[in-house]
Amino acid sequence: MSALVGVTDPQTRARQRDPQDMVQLLTPDGERVEHPDFSWQGNPDQLRGLLRNMVIARRFDAEGTALQRHGELGLWPPLLGQEAAQVGAAAALAGHDFVFPSYREHAVALAMGVPVADMLKLWRGTGQGDWDPATFRFNLYTLVIGSQALHATGYAMGLQLDGMVGNPDPGDNAAVLAFHGDGASSQGDVNESYVFAASYNAPVVFFCQNNQWAISEPTDRQTPIPLYQRARGFGFPGIRVDGNDVLAVHAVTQWAMERARSGQGPAFIEAFTYRRGAHTTSDDPTKYRLAEEDEHWLGRDPIERVKTYLTSQGELDDAWLADLDQQCDDFGADVRKACHELVVPPMEAIFDLVHAETTAELREQREEYLAWAADGSEEDR
Repeated sequence: MSALVGVTDPQTRARQRDPQDMVQLLTPDGERVEHPDFSWQGNPDQLRGLLRNMVIARRFDAEGTALQRHGELGLWPPLLGQEAAQVGAAAALAGHDFVFPSYREHAVALAMGVPVADMLKLWRGTGQGDWDPATFRFNLYTLVIGSQALHATGYAMGLQLDGMVGNPDPGDNAAVLAFHGDGASSQGDVNESYVFAASYNAPVVFFCQNNQWAISEPTDRQTPIPLYQRARGFGFPGIRVDGNDVLAVHAVTQWAMERARSGQGPAFIEAFTYRRGAHTTSDDPTKYRLAEEDEHWLGRDPIERVKTYLTSQGELDDAWLADLDQQCDDFGADVRKACHELVVPPMEAIFDLVHAETTAELREQREEYLAWAADGSEEDR
């Protein structure tokens, strides 16, 4: 019997198996394979671009974790191991599409151009994200589990009212990509979103990053069937993709987004991946996971399989990799600099962030605080 709470050997073995029903175009060994319904038509330059984005995202994650460990951030949710799921999905977005993330979609945020400093504000406690969602077509991070799915569905219904779905010119259309985790799929908000999206044929794609763990709860404790099969009960298609295969993720997400833009309604993507790090930096996964499981998924690393494939095709050399390493070092320095330069807002600003329009009661509390701060001693404060 395992000493880890809630984990048995059969459960671990079940999570380690590669499902036979998932779309895969690039194996963990870096070999291209065919699929009857999906293919990736990109060229080596594009694949190197996807590789670069995954490597940069991993560096950003490493910097975020290090900054938290050094006391510069209050919290950090790692994405280690989920780079292909996020980079592949982001690559399928078109000019009018909009993204609703949870709180771990750092690679998607980078792809959408969200400034690093704004991404760090939430975790340093100097802001609530603060980027303009309309500018980057990327909504603010959502810490309340699953609530972003409702926002995404409502936005998608708005696209219908604005006449941005089903037009003859594809460039006039738009859809919504809503990210959530396997744990969030059990939330009421998310299931209500599925109902609304199906009922109104809303142009939204629910992208579930099934990283095997809802904090310390394994997926097989949350559901007796694969998550993608739930979509059928709501009336729209569900599909499972190898979340560590950036080519397959890109192809499947592209299909689902094009389908939504054309007016064919919602779809559900289960990206079968693995969270190699902790749920957040306040979590200790060694309390509920076995080392053998981590080793299994290390051999399915999304970055290494792309490197292996490109190298086997003569499309990757040491000079390119050395240049990428330098880009990562420069980027890492920029991340640390951006973090250290964040300005702590005055304490009284908290009263202005509760409601869109400050109430009389909050104004009174704010004045009371300012009077106390002006009269109190340094020790009192």
